[in-house]
Amino acid sequence: MLFFGATADAAGQRSVEMPVKSGIEARSVFNEVLNKFPQLQHHKLLFAVNQEYVSGDRTIGDGDELAIFTAVSGG
Repeated sequence: MLFFGATADAAGQRSVEMPVKSGIEARSVFNEVLNKFPQLQHHKLLFAVNQEYVSGDRTIGDGDELAIFTAVSGG
């Protein structure tokens, strides 16, 4: 699990190993992260699997990399 920007500040670290069952949905892993790092609940968050933005129904496989970061806007 990788944290970027404000999520790294809120979590107090840039990465953490989180064992999860293969075949679990991304939203379930995301909820586990929010339980472990409740301070992240105060941010509008996005997540990616293997450097690709995903929705919560994306299945996580063995060895996948999950990244969580704050939503950003720009012009």
